[in-house]
Amino acid sequence: MIRYALQCDADHGFEAWFGSSSDYDDQATRGLVECPFCGSHEVSKQIMAPAVAGTRRSAPTPEIAAKLQTMMTDAVKEVRAHVEQNFDYVGDTFAREARAIHEGSSEKREIYGEATAAEVKALKADGIPCAALPPAPLDPAKVN
Repeated sequence: MIRYALQCDADHGFEAWFGSSSDYDDQATRGLVECPFCGSHEVSKQIMAPAVAGTRRSAPTPEIAAKLQTMMTDAVKEVRAHVEQNFDYVGDTFAREARAIHEGSSEKREIYGEATAAEVKALKADGIPCAALPPAPLDPAKVN
């Protein structure tokens, strides 16, 4: 993984991670790199100093922190909505159904549901891919 300092044509600075430098180049060429603040696709790499122990980072301004929080909340909502709309809900039989799909005794399809930590650990130990679904974001009106 490689982290780049990026800047859009509106002078918004931000960072992003890429699998390699060629991944950045490919994504930028295809217009997939986007400023999280204004949505501009005119993004360029900035000069970065190597990470050195003991350097200080400045905290983001409250406005940027709020925008980042909103961006992350929106991303979580989108992931949940996609899964809920396109995957089959199997409830608390998730581990059993995931294993059956993996072994070929149940039809291959995307599923989601509930599983205990022990069930997830056993699935992963057996090479059965699974991941936690992001929790539903809290309703801002109900947060104190």
